[in-house]
Amino acid sequence: MPTHNILSTFHIAGKVIVATGGGGVLVGAMARGLASEGAKIAILDLFLEKAQAVADDITAAGGDAIALKADVLDKASLEAARDAILARYGRIDALINGAGGNKAQATTSPDLSFFDLPQDAFQWVFNLNFIGTLLPSQVFGKVMAEQGEGVILNVSSMNAFRPLTRIPAYSAAKAAVSNFTQWLAVHLAQEYTPNLRVNAIAPGFFLTEQNRFLLLDEEENLTPRGRTIIDHTPAGRFGDPDDLLGAVLWLLSPASAFVTGVVLPIDGGFSAFSGV
Repeated sequence: MPTHNILSTFHIAGKVIVATGGGGVLVGAMARGLASEGAKIAILDLFLEKAQAVADDITAAGGDAIALKADVLDKASLEAARDAILARYGRIDALINGAGGNKAQATTSPDLSFFDLPQDAFQWVFNLNFIGTLLPSQVFGKVMAEQGEGVILNVSSMNAFRPLTRIPAYSAAKAAVSNFTQWLAVHLAQEYTPNLRVNAIAPGFFLTEQNRFLLLDEEENLTPRGRTIIDHTPAGRFGDPDDLLGAVLWLLSPASAFVTGVVLPIDGGFSAFSGV
């Protein structure tokens, strides 16, 4: 018989969790879900009004949250957010690197071939997803290293497992995020302490502001690409933001104390299906 209550290892009440891209659909859902379990959430976003809306939802439900404007591509901006979080909460227990996304100008189409993709659009997508994971890991990871414990949770993608058509910049960036997750997990454990863990989730297909134009038409019907995705997802649907919450809670809590360097698919079976 277990000598302790297994459910108690999922306890995160009182933990201070920083979430970049916190005003977005998926990370906003994570923030609300973690706050409902008693975590204190620092919501960072380039657009303060989006972060504030999520923070307001949390506080209205009785939770504890702070909204801060921060640019994940500007280290000074992140350091200012770090200082504000430490001034309010005194520590940082976890970081969710949720900022990311794609853009139409870095996506091939009948009107824009791979050979004509603008370098600046490709660079924008790659930087947002990879450098936007690297810099927060430096700024907030240093705090956790000084504390001697903490968790970093990156957001990779199915594109890191199987490059998808039309989005080369996003696919390359998320592959980099997955590789960096493994590298940083080993580095922090070996050079600092095994009490610093780094993992990633790899969401399958969730409707977001960045990909809606690829998956649904103006009448909200599936595009041919959207239909192909559903046909290759054994669960038969797009993911709902709340589908992420159980895995995120597990990876941020002591329940996963012996888990580091993994990239966990949350994809309705997409990565397991060969198509036949």
